[in-house]
Amino acid sequence: MTQDATAREGSDALPMKPAMKPWIAAIHPYVPGKSGAADGRPLVKLSANENPLGSSAAALAARSQAQTPALYPDPDATALRAAIGALHGIEPERIVCGTGSGELLTIAASAFAGPGDEVLYVRYGFSLYEIAARRCGATPVEAPDDDYGTDIAALLACVTERTRVVFVANPNNPTGTFLTRAELARLHTGLPGHVLLVLDQAYAEYVAPHDDDGGIELARIHANVLVTRTFAKAYGLAGERVGWGYGDPAIIAALNRIRGPFNVNNGAQAVALAALHDQQFVADARVHNTAQRARFVEQIEALGNHGLRCVPSEANFVLVLFEGALTGAAAFTGLMEAGYVVRHLPGQGLPQALRITIGKAADMDAIASTLRAMAQAAR
Repeated sequence: MTQDATAREGSDALPMKPAMKPWIAAIHPYVPGKSGAADGRPLVKLSANENPLGSSAAALAARSQAQTPALYPDPDATALRAAIGALHGIEPERIVCGTGSGELLTIAASAFAGPGDEVLYVRYGFSLYEIAARRCGATPVEAPDDDYGTDIAALLACVTERTRVVFVANPNNPTGTFLTRAELARLHTGLPGHVLLVLDQAYAEYVAPHDDDGGIELARIHANVLVTRTFAKAYGLAGERVGWGYGDPAIIAALNRIRGPFNVNNGAQAVALAALHDQQFVADARVHNTAQRARFVEQIEALGNHGLRCVPSEANFVLVLFEGALTGAAAFTGLMEAGYVVRHLPGQGLPQALRITIGKAADMDAIASTLRAMAQAAR
């Protein structure tokens, strides 16, 4: 054995293969909602908050007219940003587009936090926030909730000199809870100016326009607010992976430094642009969701004597709690046997709950009926 080889085998030797950074090793990969049964049976998928109305006809038509895949897309999504700005009355130069809003959430943490810093979010928040924090080496901090909702006082109490980013989803995923304009303003007022408040508004289009939380206005006038949105939900474009963010020019400049080059492809830009111009589709999706969510909640709340209740939701899903003889795990299995897959989230501390996407009327009635039968049998 050579002297060099002997040295490599010593206690201080470097590993003989690439070593993952410890903060990356601590990440639990994002787990998407199931789309089928273990035995391959097709199921009605109500686990991923997809739009039951599908996609806008205008958006589908635009797919066939997209620019040839042989050419790179517009790296700045110029036309799409201009259309977003026109619709919301905001400056296109303060908009950045991403591969879904997920890319923007992740790079927001990377741009403003790192090793030694803290990234704060509420318990039962979107699971990507912890991943975003760990990905950049920051420490994830979870604030206590208020009956599955955001507790502003508890969140602010968790802010320290190491806090750099605060993530708030409004409406929240997976609980569906919602902060009003006044509550959100109170949260922002309580944060130091150097802390970035990221408002994840993935489900904003499902909120009645007169109940808007004022997030875009906060981002317009304050230098420490970033709002993110997506085309995946109300626009029915989950498969296209298009999102956008709006904030102070310095925030947008930072995100543009590290986002993927050519991150939104030709087809996605064309489809999102067409979808943006079809606001009737978005309005129809909101009307459908509001009506079917109310019907479903009424049916579940009627099972309160069996220990079932719904967390109040402003999103396109409802978190159903199982606090009686019927458990969340048993209900999940029973619904799969009935042909429906929903979201069970024991990994997020919610073994007693199911997040159920609002689908078509007949499917929601079938789920409520199945849960009723299981709850009665479990007594």
